[in-house]
Amino acid sequence: MDTRTVATLKEQAKQIYLRTLEAARLDTHLAKQVRWVDGMLQVGEHSFPLELYRRAVIIALGKAAVPMAVYSADLLRGYLPFTGLVLAPENSGAPAELTFLRGSHPFPDDSSRRAAELALELAREADGETLVLWLISGGASAMMEMPLVPDISMDEMAAFHRMLVHSGLNIAEMNALRKHVSAVKGGRLAVAAANAATQVTLLVSDVPEGRPDVIASGPTIPDGSTITYCRVLLSRLKEPLPPAIAELFASLELPETPKQNDPAFARAFYLEVLSSSTLCTEAAAIARDLGFEAVVDNGCDEWLYDKAAVYLLYKLARLRQPGKRIALISAGEVSVPVSEPAGTGGRNQHFALYAAQLIDGMANTAVLSAGSDGLDGNSPAAGAVADSDTWEHATDPAGALERFDSGTVFADLGDSIVTGPTGNNLRD
Repeated sequence: MDTRTVATLKEQAKQIYLRTLEAARLDTHLAKQVRWVDGMLQVGEHSFPLELYRRAVIIALGKAAVPMAVYSADLLRGYLPFTGLVLAPENSGAPAELTFLRGSHPFPDDSSRRAAELALELAREADGETLVLWLISGGASAMMEMPLVPDISMDEMAAFHRMLVHSGLNIAEMNALRKHVSAVKGGRLAVAAANAATQVTLLVSDVPEGRPDVIASGPTIPDGSTITYCRVLLSRLKEPLPPAIAELFASLELPETPKQNDPAFARAFYLEVLSSSTLCTEAAAIARDLGFEAVVDNGCDEWLYDKAAVYLLYKLARLRQPGKRIALISAGEVSVPVSEPAGTGGRNQHFALYAAQLIDGMANTAVLSAGSDGLDGNSPAAGAVADSDTWEHATDPAGALERFDSGTVFADLGDSIVTGPTGNNLRD
C-alpha cells in the first residue's frame, strides 16, 4: 500500500473541509443577499423602502448571533437608529448599540428566561414605523425560553429539554413539543411584534432542508405542527413528563401555536441565508477543483452513527472505478446514544473512529467528519480525519468507542481537527 497516497487523502479531506468553511462564511453570504440598493433594503427577492421606517430593532439569537448582528448593525448604521439584543454563547464582538446576554446551552436556565422577557419587551415596543430584524441560528432553543403558563417552573422546562435530548426523537419532533409549551417559540415572537411595519427573519439553518420553522424552534415562523401531533409524539416517550408540563399537554385549554393565517405574518418575511446545502455545494466544487469526482448523498441524515457509516462506505465502494478519485459528501447529523460516564469527544469523532474500523486496511480511503460550528461534543476539536491505518495505530480504539472517548484517540494520533468556534452553524 502506498502510504503517501493515503496521507495525501487525509490532507486533501481536511483541505476540502477547511476551504468549505471559508466558502460558507456568513458575512460573505449576507453581503450577497442582504444589502441596500437605491434606497431600498434588498433581502433576497424582497425590497423594503427606507422611508417606511423611523427606527429598527435587531434581535439576534443562537450560535451565529454575533456575526449576524455585526453585519446587520453595519448595514443599518447611518440609515436607521436601532436598538436590540444579541443572545449568544460568547460575546465575540457584539455591536455596542445592542444588549448582549450570554445564552445557556444545551439546557435553559434563568438566563434563558431573562432573554425571553427582553425579546418580548423589544418585540411589543415595535410600532408601525419600526423594522424588526430577527437573526436566528441554531442553539437558541435553550438560550431563550419562557414557559407558556406561570405554573411551569424553569427547572421543569430544563428537565423537559433534557428529557427530549435523550428521548430518541429527531430535531423536528423535539422542537414541535418545545413550541407548544413555550411563550417565545413556534411563531410567538412574531405575534408579539405584530404591530411592526415589517418583520424580516434571516436564518442560518442547522436543521434538515426545507424546515425553517424548526430552526431554534421557529420563534418567528408560522408553526406547521399541531397539538394533536404533539400528543402522538408524547405517546412514544419512555420517561414521564415534568408534572406541570404533562398537565398542560393534557389540558383542553392548551392554545395552538400561530399558523400561517395569523395576521402577525402578513408583513413578515424570512430568508434562509445559509444551510447544509450550502456546505454540500461548496464542498463538491472544492473537491472537483482538487481532481475528485464529487457525489452528494444526504440520505443518512439523523441516522444512528453506525448505520450511517455502513451506508456511506457501501455507497463509496459502489462508486469506485479504476482511475477515478471519488469524494462522497454528506451533510447532516448522526445520532450517538451516549451512556455515562463518557470520555472526551463528540458525534463526529465517534463516527470517524467507527468508520476507521470499517476501512481498516482498505487502501486509498479516508474519512473526515467535523462540525461546521467548530465544535464537537465536549472536546476542543471540530471533528477528526481517519484513514486505513488509523485503527491499527490507535491505542485501544475499540475500548475508546465503548467509553465514548474518541477525542482522546484522535488527539494522540494528531488527527483531531481543531478550528475553534467558527461563528457559523450549518450542521456537520
